[in-house]
Amino acid sequence: MTTAASSGTLEEKGYNGKMLSVNLTTGEITVESPGDSLYREYLGGYGIGARMLWDRTPQGCDALGPDNMLGMFPGLLTGTPLFGQRWQVVCKSPLTGAWGDANCGGDFGGQLKLAGWDGIMFFGKAANPVYLLIDNDKVELRDATDQWGTGAIENETMLKGRHGKKASVANIGPAGETLSLISGVCNDHGRLAARSGVGAVMGSKNLKSVVVLADRKIISQTPETIKMLRTNLDDFVKPLKDFFHTFGTTGITAGSALNGDSPVKNWGGVGIVDFPEAPAIDGGSQINPKMEKSYGCWHCPMACGAESVESTNEKYPYPHHTHRPEYEAMGAFGTMNLMANPDALIYANHLCNEYGFDVISAGGSISMAIECYQAGIITKEDTDGLELNWRSDDAVIGFLKQMGERRAIGAVFADGVKAAAEKIGRGAEAYAMHIGGQELPMHDPKLQPEYHTTYKLDPTPARHTQYEGNKRVGRVPEAPADPRQYGGRGEHHKGASEYMHVVNSGGMCQFVMMAANTANMPGWFNAVTGWDMSMDEMMAVGERIANLRMAYEVREGGNPRRRHVPTRVTGETTEATHAGPLQGVRLDTETLETEFLAACDWDTATCKPSAAKLQAVGLGDVAQVLHA
Repeated sequence: MTTAASSGTLEEKGYNGKMLSVNLTTGEITVESPGDSLYREYLGGYGIGARMLWDRTPQGCDALGPDNMLGMFPGLLTGTPLFGQRWQVVCKSPLTGAWGDANCGGDFGGQLKLAGWDGIMFFGKAANPVYLLIDNDKVELRDATDQWGTGAIENETMLKGRHGKKASVANIGPAGETLSLISGVCNDHGRLAARSGVGAVMGSKNLKSVVVLADRKIISQTPETIKMLRTNLDDFVKPLKDFFHTFGTTGITAGSALNGDSPVKNWGGVGIVDFPEAPAIDGGSQINPKMEKSYGCWHCPMACGAESVESTNEKYPYPHHTHRPEYEAMGAFGTMNLMANPDALIYANHLCNEYGFDVISAGGSISMAIECYQAGIITKEDTDGLELNWRSDDAVIGFLKQMGERRAIGAVFADGVKAAAEKIGRGAEAYAMHIGGQELPMHDPKLQPEYHTTYKLDPTPARHTQYEGNKRVGRVPEAPADPRQYGGRGEHHKGASEYMHVVNSGGMCQFVMMAANTANMPGWFNAVTGWDMSMDEMMAVGERIANLRMAYEVREGGNPRRRHVPTRVTGETTEATHAGPLQGVRLDTETLETEFLAACDWDTATCKPSAAKLQAVGLGDVAQVLHA
């Protein structure tokens, strides 16, 4: 195995100026120094990841082949005092066929930056299972044969025993090893970079884990940045900060099931009709009593996470320190499957973390399986005797285990609902709730129409984290106040999505940004880099990233405009709108989509960014390829 080491003193600013390129086929590890302009133009995270993926992967490459790049990139502020906790995985997605990314919290991104690295790019495929060990400047590939087959949490515990408790580990579980298209990359015993099938790409390369050891404690911690941090913390929206710290995202689950936000019964039900048991999964009264302590991602001022006591329920034996489920897990297993048992929900979340499944996709796959079973499309013979019924904890947990172990019909659903529908046929596609191959998140766009445009037209489809209507940043036009007014949202949505690209590429948590005064964002970047970035320049970075992500999607044959959106989601069929808060709501999808595309200067038929727009945002080389 080749070992790489770098020399020299690192500058004390928000980025290190160096990244790792790892050829798993040859074992060669090289250090790259991309230059300051890359950071100013793309920040970090999937901003830099988009540039690298465009430059380093051949057009039309196999997402599960050796030519695909698996990139791990912390955000620009990650590892600094100023609100940076997150990192992203970037690759060509085997789930959706083109652009792919996944966002994650925990400690891994911060530790990678503290070890001296702004990213890792993996290419090729190892002959046998390996893991990458990063000990500050010392980097080497090691054999991981003994790790293969272990659960993600189990494996992290093993590697911490081997390399010390301070080691930070990102790895895949059995789902990633078996190339499940709904698998993610896990760190911190259950924080997942979950979407786009990134775990399958890691598994396709025979890469089990990345282990990071770092001596530094924090980057760019100067008297000036500490003063800025304290001032900005005083400016937080305290009720919002206190809510997330107390309840996490579970604090909204029960209400969302009843107000039309969270989908019910595989998007075919109505909360007040089909799931009146929703208060049984209330975060404050039902979930929090099962938790032992709160925790936060790396240096997070919100600390919205919590860890459990050990389960006393023999049927659902989640261990001590199991993560409190987030809203998406509670919705995907609870409201989607009408499961109101808190212990079963916590256990399902734990199993997903151990297998390495995306909770949204796993829960949605089970919902589809139940509907197929109820419709007679699959039978007890297919499910190995398991009866699939709504409100059945045993059905949900039993089928999740079949998926994780690739048993019976669960092996088919382990690749998500699109693949399952294609393999099963016989009308199963009617129950496959996905857009562009990816299962839908737990927010109904009939309540917030921008989610429709995001779910359908973002390069990574069905993603709720690509939109947040921030009013404080100062460069996002207001949306119409009436959610039933579909015109006049294009410019707002363009600005809001570009803002989210800055948040994600900056390594900032969306919840922190909801509470913080985000008008200060350029100042945060400048404080740790020495730049003089203005708000206009910062938003231009978001626009550049938006255009590069879409350009990659189009280059690889994607056309978001042609993606099918299930009629249950748009309101074209009334299954989910026959009663309750969304009764009679039907989205004007044509107006929402065309106004957004026109605002972006993307073709309304193909979503291709115009040559003029690509030139204007500094992507002339991309324009030459896309408009050749």
